[in-house]
Amino acid sequence: MNNPKHVVCYSGGHSSALVAIEVSRKFGTDGLVLLNHDINSSVEAADIKRFKTEVADYIGVPITYANHAHWDTKDQFDVVIDAKAFKVRNGTALCTHRLKTQPFERWLKAHDPEKKSTIYYGFDASETVRIQRRVGILASMGYRSDYPLAFWERTILSTSHIGIEPPNTYGLFKHANCTGCLKASKQHWYLVFLHRKDIWEKAKRAEEVIGYTIMKEQPLEELEAIYEEMQAAGLETTEHEDPRTFFARVRKALNEWKVVEDFEPKPCECFV
Repeated sequence: MNNPKHVVCYSGGHSSALVAIEVSRKFGTDGLVLLNHDINSSVEAADIKRFKTEVADYIGVPITYANHAHWDTKDQFDVVIDAKAFKVRNGTALCTHRLKTQPFERWLKAHDPEKKSTIYYGFDASETVRIQRRVGILASMGYRSDYPLAFWERTILSTSHIGIEPPNTYGLFKHANCTGCLKASKQHWYLVFLHRKDIWEKAKRAEEVIGYTIMKEQPLEELEAIYEEMQAAGLETTEHEDPRTFFARVRKALNEWKVVEDFEPKPCECFV
């Protein structure tokens, strides 16, 4: 689309879907772009793809894709293994930079060179630090940004109100990001260990090739033995459980503290 007016960073998650609906209701669909980065189906659940398509159909605007050249054959692990690094020089997760940031910036340069559009994100009023950071980044690039879930009077709180159920991945995870997120916590990775052994094994291979750990101080190989003990003890969780509560249960079940504290994982810069 040329001359976009309203660009929604449309991740496939519930928050970005609500933003897309709010923007369409306030401004209409003329010049509205639902900008998505399609992610390999091995790590982006089919129900996320279902959800983002159904919401786009409801709004009446097709999804616009700004994809990594090999998104359909490479996931976040392939990308970091190719680069032999988990992060770029400024500390940003390399997978985010290659799979999302670069395609996003290329799309903006090609379709909004005069920087006239407003870019919308799904951060809410509890995410002031993320909002401030994103405002600064976009402003430094010459773009306006807005955050309807934080600042607008709301017209919809859940897509279930329009007959579209959020992705079923929210049963386990807080976000609709990649399964096996390289900026996620040990709680997330315990869920990966329990439910997606294929992703777990690929992540271990990435650590072996690159020579660094994904998470603070403890490689997945070491965590695997601990997670096996946790599984044997019958420990279950979701990302909706407070990590302090979860790791307190871990300590009690194992009778000792074997996991390096992971209460404050760095927030992912992927679209939410």
